[in-house]
Amino acid sequence: MTTVAPHGTWASPIEADLVAGGAVGLTALSRLGQDLHWLVADPSQGGRVSLWRQSDGGPARDLTPQHNLRSSVHEYGGGAVGLAGGLIVFTDLASGRVHLLEAGRPPRPISPAGAYRYAGFAIVPERRLVVCLRQDFAGSTTQPDDALVVLDLDGTNAAGGRVLAQGADFYYAPQVSADGRVVWMEWDHPEMPWTRTRLRASDLDGGPSWAVAGDQDGSVVHPCWDRDGSIVYLSDASGHWNFKRWRNGVNQVLHQHPYDFCGPAWVLTPPPYALLEDGSIGCSWLDQGRAQVGRLGPDGRLERFDLDLDLAWAELGPDQPVGLVGLGFSDRPSGLFQLDWRSGRIQPVARSGRVELDPAWVAHPQDFSWNGPDGEVHAWYYPPTNPDQVAPAGHRPPVIVTSHGGPTAYSAPDFSLKRLFWTSRGLGLLDVNYGGSTGYGRAYRERLRGRWGLTDVADCVQGPVELARAGLGDPARLAISGGSAGGFTTLAALCQSDVFAAGISLYGIGDLEAMARDTHKFESHYLDWLVAPYPAGRQIYQERSPIHRLDRLSCPMLILQGADDLVVPPDQATAMAEAVRAKGLTADLVIYPGEGHGFRRADTIRDQYRRMEDFLGRVFGYRPARPIS
Repeated sequence: MTTVAPHGTWASPIEADLVAGGAVGLTALSRLGQDLHWLVADPSQGGRVSLWRQSDGGPARDLTPQHNLRSSVHEYGGGAVGLAGGLIVFTDLASGRVHLLEAGRPPRPISPAGAYRYAGFAIVPERRLVVCLRQDFAGSTTQPDDALVVLDLDGTNAAGGRVLAQGADFYYAPQVSADGRVVWMEWDHPEMPWTRTRLRASDLDGGPSWAVAGDQDGSVVHPCWDRDGSIVYLSDASGHWNFKRWRNGVNQVLHQHPYDFCGPAWVLTPPPYALLEDGSIGCSWLDQGRAQVGRLGPDGRLERFDLDLDLAWAELGPDQPVGLVGLGFSDRPSGLFQLDWRSGRIQPVARSGRVELDPAWVAHPQDFSWNGPDGEVHAWYYPPTNPDQVAPAGHRPPVIVTSHGGPTAYSAPDFSLKRLFWTSRGLGLLDVNYGGSTGYGRAYRERLRGRWGLTDVADCVQGPVELARAGLGDPARLAISGGSAGGFTTLAALCQSDVFAAGISLYGIGDLEAMARDTHKFESHYLDWLVAPYPAGRQIYQERSPIHRLDRLSCPMLILQGADDLVVPPDQATAMAEAVRAKGLTADLVIYPGEGHGFRRADTIRDQYRRMEDFLGRVFGYRPARPIS
């Protein structure tokens, strides 16, 4: 029976314990013969990542129970595992060493202990070699040297590997052809992988490299060797990441569609597409913010698979004709599937969710857009959804505005217990893909060029105002929350407007100038593009930093931070909390030991949601059905 109760007080089965442990992260890897392999990130194990194998449809098992398969190259990591020809290579987070795993033998290290980090493995089984990215921290702990190196799978590689390419500021996961050629992506400061990059290639045994693409092509990413020796890659020269082909020194445009066929290269991943035997490309793309999966024909025509599922995102790999892929949905937990590229049929392999949730509890994302100063702005609105309770007639819900990280990132309309935690309690969520987000083309991304702290803030402030005008939210009970770059947008929005009654910052940036001085190599010039060159633009940094604009801050805050964060140092959170308290405002500060940039441990996530629920209840004037103990 449905009962009437104020928003925020609705009883919900989606507790903080469920949010913390109800889902594991799944990353599709590859097939070795009939064996399927994938990675599992388990918050109940402190976020440990393990490699799992399923053989002949039998039960899956953990192949690496003693290791944590995470890389920390470029701080954001990725590319921790490579598979080919019955061989598995991975990097262990604790030691930083590369390990080889092959049939009948326990994992053994093949790289030296010390100042190296490795990732992005391309195995050459017939020669017992692997090509990968290596970061060398021996000369500098803050500005390590990148290089592409070759490791001998049967040696100790005491010198750290044979250098194949060096000199660029950054390198990305290499790919090796059948005849022993290597292609890779590289870039230099102040560029980022989504602004301007180069593709180069060389022979595996060394010698001079040659240019494949770059210069006028903008962001060129994810190269892959085709059977005929040509190289397929993605370029956003057209305004969207579309496919091109390099053959014998000539670059050919394969198609032009107003969709992005990949996302920004924050972490190392294999090419997110499959080169099929008939000349078509198995791929995924974003159309109006929602994922589609299908094939791009040799004639440039796009065929969409009818999967009869509400896709939110898709992670594809190069395997074919049947590949192991990760799919996210709007109405159910994500999972791993075998995808037959010939028929478009999928078969389930593993699920991320550990719980069965009645669909009546699922808040379905609604496309919510409005016209901002730069054009249309995109967001997802998740309405209060609870089959057992409704609000009194005429009552509008409190709304949490969420600003994603990056800021060059994107928020997909996917199933998330973290969102349902709020919507099942009677709150609405507005998830804003502000100007600068990916998934809507290069021009939309470049709205943020030189305007971080302005465009994103304006969009996140205007969005809830438009939502309230539409009758979907209570204008007096609006909160904003975000992590990392989204935390900066949260703090800046609180200091530039009086729209919000509360703010929650997770490892957010309060001082842009401190970040420009102290952040890691990968992002050390990112702010040149987002804000202005530093130190020449120091005044702009100070003007946009929330820590220097607290005169307009007028609401309480909850600030959550990891003690081991190298991207946003903890002293920024401490300084922000002290400055807010100096104004006589409430600033709850929690620093979690053992956490870095992004919370991974179940106990941290559990405490985070309990504290957020209690904080918003106090600010918005309601008592949660299950308040923090």
